[in-house]
This record gives sequence, C-alpha cells and structure tokens, in this order.
Amino acid sequence: MTARELDAAGILNTGLRADYTACRRLNARHGRTYFLATRLLPADRRSAVHALYGFARHADDIVDDLGSTVLLAEREAALDTLEAQWAKALDGGRVEEPVVRAVADTRARYGIPATHFTDFLASMRSDLSVTDYPTYDALATYMHGSAAVIGLQMVPVLGTVVPSAEAEPQAAALGVAFQLTNFLRDVGEDLDRGRIYLPADLLGAYGVDRSLLLWSRSTGRHDRRITEALKAAASLTRHVYRAAEPGIGQLHPVSAPCVRTAFVLYRDILRAIEDDGFSVLHRRAAVGRRRRLVVAGRGFVRAVAARRGWPVFRQSPGSDPDRPRGAHVSPVPARLPESAWVPHTSRAGGGER
Repeated sequence: MTARELDAAGILNTGLRADYTACRRLNARHGRTYFLATRLLPADRRSAVHALYGFARHADDIVDDLGSTVLLAEREAALDTLEAQWAKALDGGRVEEPVVRAVADTRARYGIPATHFTDFLASMRSDLSVTDYPTYDALATYMHGSAAVIGLQMVPVLGTVVPSAEAEPQAAALGVAFQLTNFLRDVGEDLDRGRIYLPADLLGAYGVDRSLLLWSRSTGRHDRRITEALKAAASLTRHVYRAAEPGIGQLHPVSAPCVRTAFVLYRDILRAIEDDGFSVLHRRAAVGRRRRLVVAGRGFVRAVAARRGWPVFRQSPGSDPDRPRGAHVSPVPARLPESAWVPHTSRAGGGER
C-alpha cells in the first residue's frame, strides 16, 4: 500500500520514499483516528498527510513524552535542533531528520506557507515552560499554532470547491475542535505533566483550581464542581465543532469523506467522555471498535462514490447519519459565546471533597 501511495503521489526518489514511509509509520502508531481517516483519501494525497502529521507528532514527542526521563534542557536542545533543521530545509539545505525532509517536500509540492510551521513550532516551545492558561483567549493563542495551523496546512492537500481563503476559517476551527477534545480526554495525563489546558476562568467559574484537580487525580475521587466544569468545556468544544462543520462541504468531494470520518470519530470522543461520567481525571475515554468501524464504513462508501462520480448522499437539515442514535442536536450558535461556561446555578461548592 505504501509503494502505491508514493507512486501515485509522484514521489520517486528512493531517499524521500523512505522519509515518507517513516512518517506513515508514525501516523499508524500514534494517530489511530487520523490514520483510519487518511485511508479514505485518494492514494496520491495520503503521503502528504502522513508527512504533515509525522512532523507534528515528532515535535510533540520532544516536548510531551510522559514516559521519558529526558530533562528540560535536553528537550529544549532537541527542539532547537528540529527548528534548525527545518530552517535549513526551507533554504534547500540537506538535513538528517526524515520527517523534516518529508514535510519540507510536502510544503514545496503544495505551496503551504512556511509561517504555518513557524507558528506550530512556537506553540511547541511554549509547552516547555507554560503550564496553564488564564483565559480562553490566551489558550486560543496557543491553539492557533498547535492546532489551527494544522487545519490550514491541510487545505492545499485536500483541495477545495471554493477559494482556499473561504475554507480556511473552518479548517482552522476543526483543528481547534480536535485539540479541545484532546484536552478534555487527556486532562489527567496532562496534569501528570504539570499542565492544565482548560482555561482557568472556565474552571474558576465552577470553583475548580489546580489543587482540586490534583486531589481528584491522586485520590480517584469525584467532585461535582469538576464534573460541571468538564461539562462546560465539552459544551464549549461542541460550539467549535458546529462552527467547523460547514467547512467539510467546502472540500473537494474526494477529500470530504476523510475529514467527515475524522470529524465524527473525534466528536464521538466527547460522547464517550459523557457516557463515562466525565471521569477523565481517572481513566481515558475511547470510542468503541464497533462504532469506529461503522463510521469508517460509511466514510468508505462516500469515498468510493466521490471517486467514481456517483451521487453522494445529501443529509437533510438537522439530520446527521453519523450521529449516534439518541444524541442531542443543539442549535448552531451565531458565534462562539465567550461566556459559554458561566453556570446557571450557584458557584458555591458542594462536591465530595
């Protein structure tokens, strides 16, 4: 399959083929949802997606490997090396890191602005020193580089049926929605790293702070205030999903099934978190294998139909065939409300602590 993808993409250089293959392995090992969705793309576009994800995964591993004993100074040095190799590759120089060679080739092939990668690396560097975010606006600045630019990088690869500039806001929003979902799912793991990505003003609106989260993580006990704050974060994340969803229809028909599949599976993580009682401080929520196969199967049917020029299913307003039976459909807001997490009841405590 890899050789067919590389041939279809016109990647014929032996060294580059090995570089792209290394990126594909990273995607298969770490990005289960992304890798599954990428399989729905035409073969000629998959290698570029693997390169983009491989570069992001490599940088993220430098700053985020929970099981590593690498010291902060060593992580900083490794990130310095990655940035230096990236800058050298942009200037046409030879570099040693396979993922850098692959992503530099992808950037050149698709004309992806270099600033998207600069912004991404800046956010990765902030992870070495920033441990929390006081407001959603502060978090949004971080997410521009860590998530929104990933969506922007993907636009030229996926192709659009509208001018690229028209599709970019939704693509950026989808990257943010995916990352907000990760933040919710990984609250406990991030806390073990000393980080809290949920904004302090959202948590504080429910009387939650770092000490309360640490208490819950260490004791395995629940607190109603934490649950309510996590519910608010999930609601905020759904607002971003709704803002991003129209962008799927702006993509080239052969690419849309891939993004639709990733969209549905990531949104399903929110439902899994809900179904597990927002116990993310104690265990990791996941979408079941059967559900993943059902969504992927629908995506495959759409992908085949698009490639063969068959009529594609059009969903009626308010319907969504990929939404789990019984899931609540909220109205789409005109904008993302800054006060989405303000509770309707008293902010006083009352948890189990």
